[in-house]
Amino acid sequence: MTRTETSPTTLTPRRLYRVLAIAETVTWTLLIIGMLLKYVVQVGDWPVTVAGMTHGIVFVSYAFTAGLVGVNQRWSPLQIARAVATAIVPYATIPFDRRLERRRMLEGGWRREKTDDPRDATWVSACLRFFLAHPVLLSVLLVVAVAVVVSVLLILGPPTQWGA
Repeated sequence: MTRTETSPTTLTPRRLYRVLAIAETVTWTLLIIGMLLKYVVQVGDWPVTVAGMTHGIVFVSYAFTAGLVGVNQRWSPLQIARAVATAIVPYATIPFDRRLERRRMLEGGWRREKTDDPRDATWVSACLRFFLAHPVLLSVLLVVAVAVVVSVLLILGPPTQWGA
């Protein structure tokens, strides 16, 4: 295998983003089914509790992934915000992923080395390269960040209660 080829198991920015975009859609489906079970079939709160927690974890994971992939792919901050916003609308991550694919915004590998591109001189790109050079540290940091954000959101309660 040449250096430019990737194996089917290589975790590219495209593959990571796509997996989380699909997971976000799947958890939306679980949440909707959970709500139907709670409100229509009236089996209690547990379906929404389980599906809601699962969806929340995947939602936050998707948001961090959109940020990581967006920085790696040199998306604008607005483009990263758009990617994150698609997770708010049920099933919007898949069409957005396809749009990124059509616009060739998911191409290429991880930017582990500095290039002559002026955007590589930023502190954000330097941090990206550092964490990509230390994937275990990056993974632990992302897991901890997701856990902290989900925990804070659980403490805050449902968004309908935030202004109360």
